[in-house]
Amino acid sequence: MYNALPLCLLALSISIVPSVALPDLGVRNWRFGLPTFRESHPNEVEKRDTINVINHNLDGSPFLWLPQDEYSGPTFFDRWDFFTDPDPTSGTVHYVDRDTAVANGFVYIENDGTVIMKADDTTALPMGVNRSSVRISSKTLYTTGLFILDINRAPWGCAIWPAFWTTGLTWPANGEIDVLEGVHANQYNQIAFHTNPGCLLDPSASFTGTIPTDANGQNHTNCDANLDSNSGCDTVEWSRASYGPFFEAQGGGILAMKWDENDISIWSFYRAAIPTDVAAGTPNPSLWGKPSARLMNTMCNITDFFRNHTIVFDITFCGVWAGNSYATSGCPGTCPERLMDPTNFVNATWSINSLKVYRKQPLSGNSTSAADLDPIHAVSKAEFVLPIVAAMIYHLW
Repeated sequence: MYNALPLCLLALSISIVPSVALPDLGVRNWRFGLPTFRESHPNEVEKRDTINVINHNLDGSPFLWLPQDEYSGPTFFDRWDFFTDPDPTSGTVHYVDRDTAVANGFVYIENDGTVIMKADDTTALPMGVNRSSVRISSKTLYTTGLFILDINRAPWGCAIWPAFWTTGLTWPANGEIDVLEGVHANQYNQIAFHTNPGCLLDPSASFTGTIPTDANGQNHTNCDANLDSNSGCDTVEWSRASYGPFFEAQGGGILAMKWDENDISIWSFYRAAIPTDVAAGTPNPSLWGKPSARLMNTMCNITDFFRNHTIVFDITFCGVWAGNSYATSGCPGTCPERLMDPTNFVNATWSINSLKVYRKQPLSGNSTSAADLDPIHAVSKAEFVLPIVAAMIYHLW
């Protein structure tokens, strides 16, 4: 039997905030008053409300981040396509199909639900033969969203070039976002954006990473994929725990990307520093402090340059980055020689707990700010109404 009180409250809430659109997918674990991870920054794109899960756009309109998709557990690989074409980055890699990957132990699910993707680390190869590995792309396409990847480890090591990224089906017209990428035993994650001409990274935006320079001392702020051998506009994270052995030693962590019409922002948190709102399943990026990298709409029209993206995981070897940088990496021998010995690839493994995708759910389309909703004793109705609406949405779906 239905409890009439929640339904009455929901009806009352909708009558005051008439344009609430109920979600089509559920949310678990509603909680009020989650403690903040970091103090909010005044220049953040989204402003924090008195209730932690409620965000506001620049125009003051409130919204929630609600679950759209979750990739985890035994069904993880059912929603991905296995890429088997030659590597577009000229890697000395042989990407295999799903059946081959399963048969050879390159992909599997552990008893606790952890997802494993790895390269061949058992086969000795003659010189010049490509090493087998895995590259997968999500069947679902995304234009905007909040993406939270929880991993225990990511591939690293000499000659190894892993990436977690999103890309449009028409490249570079629909853009590319490299969330986690590196080569060899690098200590710092390198985040990059690749687009058609006309998109620039605004160096005055608020983020903690460093914009690298080219051989001429120029910052990589032009995202045009046709320039500088497709280096794009990139940002190097400040923390040594953002990539490679140091990240793994911390027990991994999360990488989060917020992509909307205002900006694309990327954060990374090692295991002990994961924000409590993320752990509770009610993410609020405005509580996370400055991102590691941010592409603002001040110098790049996000809507025009990024759309219809598939999510990609891959592990390649050598190629245009790991191969060309091998001689100066401090790694022994040459990249082709390194490829022959399987014991060199024991760290070429993704260990994934989950990938969660959230979407924006507007709470009101008719009010530009909570204060517009008829204040009562200097406290707006929205202060009472929006938490009720949010609670009902999280509770009923």
